[in-house]
Amino acid sequence: MPQGFGGPFNVAKAMKQMQKLQQELQKLQEELAERTVEASSGGGAVTAVVDGSGRLRSVRIDPAAADPSDLEMLQDLVVAAVNEALRQSKAMTEQAMARLYADLGLPGVPGLTG
Repeated sequence: MPQGFGGPFNVAKAMKQMQKLQQELQKLQEELAERTVEASSGGGAVTAVVDGSGRLRSVRIDPAAADPSDLEMLQDLVVAAVNEALRQSKAMTEQAMARLYADLGLPGVPGLTG
């Protein structure tokens, strides 16, 4: 009989664990899609909201920041706010995945440890 991880390999048990992992991953993805992070730039002149799926949900721009003579600065502020919100979303997702793997007793996964 094949050996694995110091003992006999149980295919039925492994399949059951994989099914549980798939269910938990799907549940987590649904939860993350509902959670959001918010980041701003320019002292709050631009705010971006991104969900746990990495989708940009909204961008708010303070009308005072919309100076037609300096659109380049406004564009830079939008990029900065969106990039920071995306970074926070990724970190939130990585932390949630690391917790899931730990809760299931699985070894750490590269890129998912915080």
